[in-house]
Amino acid sequence: VQLVESGGGLVQPGGSRRLSCAASGFTFSHYAMSWYRQAPGKERELVAGISSAGSSRNYANSVKGRFTISRDNGENTVYLQMNSLKPEDTAVYYCRGVVNGAIYWGKGTLVTVSS
Repeated sequence: VQLVESGGGLVQPGGSRRLSCAASGFTFSHYAMSWYRQAPGKERELVAGISSAGSSRNYANSVKGRFTISRDNGENTVYLQMNSLKPEDTAVYYCRGVVNGAIYWGKGTLVTVSS
């Protein structure tokens, strides 16, 4: 199993960014996926999750209405569209999958929200 995030970078407050997570090594369409983030000095926290078919999604209260999780099962990719970004969204964002009971993480992509 391999999860590779991309799309991080520096963005101004109020701006947008789309993160991608390319998955391989398992039947992607069979498994729910999620995005987590870890800010400096803080614990890793759930940002958003999506069911295997994409029909069910959940979000942390702090990102509801601003972030959207989606997936393309044909491309084995899960996305996180982030709008109206705030400085407190600054963190390393990780893709996570639970495959056959084992938890897999990507290496993360850094998003910095600053003017």
